[in-house]
Amino acid sequence: MLPGRNLRSYLARARNASLPEITYRVNQALAVRRLRDAALSGAWPVRIPPVDPPALAALQMPHLEGPGDPSIIEAILRGMVFTLNTDPASLAGFKEACGGQYFADIRSDTAPDIRTVWEPARLQHLTLLCAQIQTCADSSRVDTLRQFAKDSLLGWLKENPFLTGPHYMSPMECGLRIPVFFYCLKSLECLTAEEQQEILSALYLHAWWVARNLSLYSSLGNHTVCECIGLVFAGAVFREDAEGKEWLNRANDLLEQEVTHQVLADGGPAEQSLAYHRFVLDLYWLAADFLERNRLKDCMVWKDALLRGERFLKAFAADTGLYPSIGDSDGGYAVAPGMAPARGNTENVPAGVFTFPDAGYTVLRTAPGAVLTFDHGPLGMTPLYNHGHADALSITLSASSRPFLVDPGTYRYNGAPEYRSYFKGSRAHNTVTVDGEDQAVQETGFVWARPYRADLTHRQTLPDGVVLEARHDGYARLRGRVIHLRRITAENGLLMIDDRFEGEGVHDFELNFHLHPDVQAQRVDGLWRLTAGDQEVFIRMLRGPDFLLVSGQENPPFGWFSPDYGIKVKSCVLCCRKRGVASAVTFQTSIGINRSIPPNAAAGRVETR
Repeated sequence: MLPGRNLRSYLARARNASLPEITYRVNQALAVRRLRDAALSGAWPVRIPPVDPPALAALQMPHLEGPGDPSIIEAILRGMVFTLNTDPASLAGFKEACGGQYFADIRSDTAPDIRTVWEPARLQHLTLLCAQIQTCADSSRVDTLRQFAKDSLLGWLKENPFLTGPHYMSPMECGLRIPVFFYCLKSLECLTAEEQQEILSALYLHAWWVARNLSLYSSLGNHTVCECIGLVFAGAVFREDAEGKEWLNRANDLLEQEVTHQVLADGGPAEQSLAYHRFVLDLYWLAADFLERNRLKDCMVWKDALLRGERFLKAFAADTGLYPSIGDSDGGYAVAPGMAPARGNTENVPAGVFTFPDAGYTVLRTAPGAVLTFDHGPLGMTPLYNHGHADALSITLSASSRPFLVDPGTYRYNGAPEYRSYFKGSRAHNTVTVDGEDQAVQETGFVWARPYRADLTHRQTLPDGVVLEARHDGYARLRGRVIHLRRITAENGLLMIDDRFEGEGVHDFELNFHLHPDVQAQRVDGLWRLTAGDQEVFIRMLRGPDFLLVSGQENPPFGWFSPDYGIKVKSCVLCCRKRGVASAVTFQTSIGINRSIPPNAAAGRVETR
């Protein structure tokens, strides 16, 4: 077994594994056991091949855009590293407790959150320093940056011998460190020959480990892309060696395969996560720039897919460039916080209605700057659906770049299972839950079972809007086989949302609309007035019981928002509950963007057909 996974997680994954995958993972586990003595003794059965200095000097760094904030560089020079909003002392305590241990002997469930433990060891603060070195004209300043980066990297290597400590538990993390080693080799002219060889040895060993532990079969995904990025850089450095050449070829082949697996035909993400989509696209842009600058590969085929992905993300983005936090987000960056690779240019998305049939989203953009998203897509990427949330038929809404109805985000992956379950569950999204259940079954924090099917069944263009109808069968597994149908009519700044159901038996239904924490909610004249800055949104329940305003409940969690990984704040939810026979229950909601809603406004427009 690889570390950090409990028995339940292994059983859930095993049910989705083929015989070749089981064989692959058993061989991995045996190799991990065989390497334990070598790791603890430092006697590696690996020969580090020499690197021709002129060949290394000839390799060009990819173009890195940023950082734009000098205060970040100063903070790094004072010792700041990226910790995903976690107290550095708690991370240091865990690291000290398991320092010197073979990575496979470490229990990750004793950590504050293993994802936050790994973040500083991505060494992306050194990437920022290397980028600054490349552009700084002050030679004295450059000397300071180089010395600090050198001392930091060599210190990290000394404190974290290969395969000891928590930072070798994930091949993905090893893959993300390899480009940083390369940037340092190219940027730190103050390295002695011995220090350069130490970094080259670490780079080679990282790649050697990644190549033998690639995320394949049911684990294909963004982890695979991260690992291949490491192999691209390592393969380029050691391309005169047979194994290095194999790393480069293997990585290019897998990246070629995964670009059409990760980026769907309409540009959307297979993993149903906008944050991971940004992450994966940036990893590809980074690799493409590096490979083409060094004439190692023509990446035109990749770029076609990447440009589709960029257009997809732009459709969701407000004028600020920010998009809803749909699906998981672990707070990670392909290059470093505040820094990005050179991306392909795409035009801004105009007002209009954009449907992405493969990813399963429709986005309505209006001229005044409102953006409505409607999710009618799958749960996530088969077979595990790791980073998808149970958010079928959910909406988000922003007005003039101010978010009003939001997806509450992710919060964290480990150490808070009740909140992990909440943030990825159906009740944390702007849709309807039935009998308090999620639309699919959470087997673990990363594995779903009983996935639903969602479909856009009708789209009709109006003179100044659109009618959308969709359905999902996530509750067909319940007694009475309940089907949720949602119809959205958007016209002239007014949204009509009609929720109805098919099925039998009496059930409990709950409709939720989650508000951004900056939104103020006030009940006025039979409707809810939502304000954020100079923008207003009005919501009225047209029939039946009105909404209740709920915030910050802890048991069970309800009414929380996560603005970034590791942070949660109280937020308000407009919640309406009904109990009845499925076929007789409806919710009819009217939403006005910067316009109020009379009690009988267009009620007939949302009658079920």
